Amino acid sequence: MKKILLILSIVMTTISCSNAQQKQFSEQALNGTLTTSEGKEISFKEVLERHKGKTVLIEVWASWCSDCVKAMPKVKEIQKENSDVVYIFISMDKTMEKWKDGIKKHEIVGEHYWVNDEKGMKGEFGQSIDLDWIPRYIIVRGDMEVSLYRAIEKDFDKINKELK
Repeated sequence: MKKILLILSIVMTTISCSNAQQKQFSEQALNGTLTTSEGKEISFKEVLERHKGKTVLIEVWASWCSDCVKAMPKVKEIQKENSDVVYIFISMDKTMEKWKDGIKKHEIVGEHYWVNDEKGMKGEFGQSIDLDWIPRYIIVRGDMEVSLYRAIEKDFDKINKELK
């Protein structure tokens, strides 16, 4: 009986830790390279440092992602209700052309960056932020402190609550 309780305890701890919200980005994530719409490379850390002291909502998305497209009206509502928040969109599109076409087509307003990695979500940057689903939302406050690390399109109530 003690062995069963011990195993159950280990399993529960593992599950709860795997769903934990991180409070900081890893060095690997911060050193990750993104591409600007002008084609220049910039580190994720540099992007975040531009907005130190502010609340930032990051959406990781792709133009081919149907869940991302379906969630866009909700994101636009959040933008209207929270005009003081900085909105950063990081695309996992396969090409720069698809990424830019997606921004225009869906009229996405905010700062835009592209992950130029042929492995897409499974590439270095995706792995560094534990990307397993898109759209993925992350909220950062103040001195790059993560206040919401893992939210998806079904978590808009949680996102809204965190932004208030």
